[in-house]
Amino acid sequence: MCGIAGFYLPDRNANAAAVRAMCDPIVHRGPDDEGIYVDGGCGIGMRRLSIIDLNTGHQPISNEDGTVWIVFNGEIYNYQELRPRLCGQGHRFSTHSDTEAIIHLYEQEGVEGLRRLRGMFGIAIWDSRERRLVLARDRFGKKPLYYAVLPHGIYFASESKSLRAAGVPLETDEDALRLYFMFGYIADPRSPYRGVKKLMPGAWLTYGADGTVRQGRYWRMPAPVETAGPDWNEGAAAGNLRELFDESVRLRMIADVPLGAFLSGGIDSSSVVASMALQSKEPVKTFSIGFEEASHNELPYAALVAKKYKTEHHEIVVRPDAVDLVNRIVQFLDEPFGDASVIPTFIVSEFTRRHVKVALSGDGGDELFGGYPQFWAVERQRWLDRVPVILKKPVGFLAEALPYSAYGKNYLRMVSRPTALERYFEYTYAPFFVRQSLLDPRWMLPSDDAFYTREFAENLLPEGADTLAQAMYFEGTANLVGDMLVKVDRMSMANSLEVRCPLLDHELAEAATRMPHSAKIRNGRGKHILLRALSDRLPPELLNRPKMGFGVPLAKWFRGPLREMLTDTLTGSAFQSRGIIGKAAVTGLIDEHQRGRRDNSAWLWWMLMLELWFRAHEEAARPAAVLA
Repeated sequence: MCGIAGFYLPDRNANAAAVRAMCDPIVHRGPDDEGIYVDGGCGIGMRRLSIIDLNTGHQPISNEDGTVWIVFNGEIYNYQELRPRLCGQGHRFSTHSDTEAIIHLYEQEGVEGLRRLRGMFGIAIWDSRERRLVLARDRFGKKPLYYAVLPHGIYFASESKSLRAAGVPLETDEDALRLYFMFGYIADPRSPYRGVKKLMPGAWLTYGADGTVRQGRYWRMPAPVETAGPDWNEGAAAGNLRELFDESVRLRMIADVPLGAFLSGGIDSSSVVASMALQSKEPVKTFSIGFEEASHNELPYAALVAKKYKTEHHEIVVRPDAVDLVNRIVQFLDEPFGDASVIPTFIVSEFTRRHVKVALSGDGGDELFGGYPQFWAVERQRWLDRVPVILKKPVGFLAEALPYSAYGKNYLRMVSRPTALERYFEYTYAPFFVRQSLLDPRWMLPSDDAFYTREFAENLLPEGADTLAQAMYFEGTANLVGDMLVKVDRMSMANSLEVRCPLLDHELAEAATRMPHSAKIRNGRGKHILLRALSDRLPPELLNRPKMGFGVPLAKWFRGPLREMLTDTLTGSAFQSRGIIGKAAVTGLIDEHQRGRRDNSAWLWWMLMLELWFRAHEEAARPAAVLA
């Protein structure tokens, strides 16, 4: 696991100092080692967190004659399978690292070889024979990769702060920031900066000596199957899922350093721990955090799993300095980020890193197996598809007429939507009326099918697809990448911890997409087939417990330790001068929340994180200097 950075400037000569300056801001991603290679106008570098082949896995790594070089962030779980094949094709290995398998695979098959990789990665390859730079990202976008194409060349990095260190202009992109108010994150391929993009998951990009940029996709998530075919056998599918799950876990247990697992007490992380325990000769190290508030405390459930599998269990009850914690977290976020579960993710990563360098997590189960309540709502609301639009219009007029504070206003707005796709977005993400009442008109985005299909063409299925299939595809290709995996990557790497996600193995994910909706959501609940495959391994108390999100008692913190920080930040002159949300609207939200009339903690958190990001961005911009 590493952080990577570099550039290719065809008409200039690169220097090692410029590459090192790009790597310095991401030392938290790789505190163990540093490597740099310069050739003509190309410079590539990395910071390494040593996990596999500790002694000889130093990067950059080249092919046999030194004509192709690579820096690589991530892990390739099937590199031991690839090695004999590549040796048989005449390639000679000088290390035992997974990185070297990538460089020889590229020699053999070019970018087509990416299809053979099973893992998570951000890759940069310098091909001196072709005088081109090659960038690639893993299928689900677990590892980040930013890039900027300028008139004189291309820059890339695991984090945008490295681009700033190279002098890349980082001007805010208001169009991208508007997305933040709808989703709480900025969806790929956009970034908060004009001219800076994120390479899409499952994509590659090449930049040639003449400035030509070529891009392609080597993988896309398959569309979820809607109904069972004539050969569907749920029992056989559950058995196959069990085998794939265990294989995925086993592959992610390969490491030359201590390894453990996050254990929240939910179905997904508990299933991962169970599989690890059944495949390990030593007790699994597990890590859990809890809170004094029962509504956010899952420690008792985690303890049941730890006891069943006799894990080496570590747990803490969090009583943090909330103000200091928020300020620390902002320093590691390259963009506005509105998911408050970033807080417990940082805490559990920091806690886990005291004991191990690698942890397995349960991320991905909800997206693949219908575990989110909004998926269940899609099923419950199917009857609305049969209501004529002409009958929905009066409901929309009523919703428009009701005051903002009226209960049910947003629900009526959702019911009145003319299409199932609009209804899904209205139900799941920031409601139109809330945005309309808070935001200055220039910060508003439309809320209709035309907008969604234009902005998220890569994340939606063709017109006419089943709504549940659309919802699951969007969550698996947009929300998972822009929210869940950003949270895990930034907060774990802030603590120099590698996190691996067995449920996001692409072979397991492809198998999940071949399972019909009825195998995932049944009787108003999700993960039916996952539980059929794995429930015998879990304590019975876990199987029917209500779903609990991985969060913090933010509503209480805003009435307590974060109250002064929140009010000072959002009613201060800096935030108000941005012209995004008026002071009256902000003070109204805060007052409602403090009086307990309404829980506005989600919106208050979004605004707080936006302003703190603005301040961090502006502070970092002051000493910018061109280094390459």
